[in-house]
Amino acid sequence: MTSEHIIFIPGVLMLGLAIGYIMGARAVRAEFKRLKKRAKE
Repeated sequence: MTSEHIIFIPGVLMLGLAIGYIMGARAVRAEFKRLKKRAKE
């Protein structure tokens, strides 16, 4: 295992977690907005 792996693997993991968190939060906000709109009707 080279020193590049020590930086690259956790970096990719953190990037994936950040992207997943952002996309998940966006999906949850859209779902709440949709439910709120449905409740008004």
